[in-house]
Amino acid sequence: MGHEHMSRGRMRPIAVRHPEDPVEAVMEADALDAALGTATILVRGPLFGVVAQDAGQAPQWRVVTAVEAGCPQQARDSLNSFLWYRAKDEAQDREERRALLAAVARLETECVDNLTVLGTRYRIVRAEEYAGMGPGGIEQPRPTDPEPAVPDWSRSAKETFDDGLVLDPEAPVTPTQAAERLALRSLAYIGDRFPESVRTDSHRAVETHPDVMLLPTTFRTVEKSGPGWQTGGGLHASAHGARRSLDFALTWLQPRLRGLIPMDADGRDVDARTVAAEGTDPAAGELAEYAQAADRLRSEHANQVEVRGTVHRICRVRRLLRWGPDGPEGPRPSDTNSQTPCQMHPRLDEDGKIHYD
Repeated sequence: MGHEHMSRGRMRPIAVRHPEDPVEAVMEADALDAALGTATILVRGPLFGVVAQDAGQAPQWRVVTAVEAGCPQQARDSLNSFLWYRAKDEAQDREERRALLAAVARLETECVDNLTVLGTRYRIVRAEEYAGMGPGGIEQPRPTDPEPAVPDWSRSAKETFDDGLVLDPEAPVTPTQAAERLALRSLAYIGDRFPESVRTDSHRAVETHPDVMLLPTTFRTVEKSGPGWQTGGGLHASAHGARRSLDFALTWLQPRLRGLIPMDADGRDVDARTVAAEGTDPAAGELAEYAQAADRLRSEHANQVEVRGTVHRICRVRRLLRWGPDGPEGPRPSDTNSQTPCQMHPRLDEDGKIHYD
């Protein structure tokens, strides 16, 4: 069923399949247990990214930049860079480069959410970030969530997600995935803490984009020193990636922010572990608490640690993308931007020459 067969407010049928192998069957059982233990969901807010659709590929779209940006303009800027580098490194001739640079020029001055370049449609898309809540609070990583065979704790380690991801609303899904999509179709903002424009746009989206696509699971750190949870970092592809980020925060960043280690202390190796081990600094005892909590992340595979009254938890983050007759939802009128369009790169001419003037 392509876009031409869909209409406003009409939901697309969901094809359900059995788990493909024993591993997926265990993951499905794990997901069912998690669903039964979820009392409610917490919605953090929107995330944005860039998708593309090549000619003849409807209804599929592929992810160009990960759906993780905090505002639409950040995603537009990533598309700006993507097209600029295509013009610089991949354009086959002046005509192709000219078309790419024309798109870049628009993105430098306009808030463009839909753009067609050389036969490919590009779109800024909006996803909702949420997490399950049960008796124990925000959901932590599940036993069946992938983990690296050999954990890399180096601070230079990198992770990516959404790479090569194809969004296909007709692809069959497992029973728990289908149930989650059905349950979240009516998700909308309610309550006076949301501005009226946000609530209005949210309820309108249920009608204009009635279907839901679930993006791959990600992970982030959250922290609590009072009644509520606060986010403590960006998204990660694995629970280990979030633990590694928390390890760095506890041993390097937090000691500096709290004045336990000078902000101008030289070297990335000057952290809670090294200073506490020396034992001569007046803050050595307090730094040892941070180091011990970080060590638990490594030795115990811990998903939650507490340091001086603050609980740090690795939580399991879900993302949903609304889908309508013409594909994934873009930014809403009430979505705000932290920046305006601007020139991201030096001027590039039709011959591929860079000008720094």
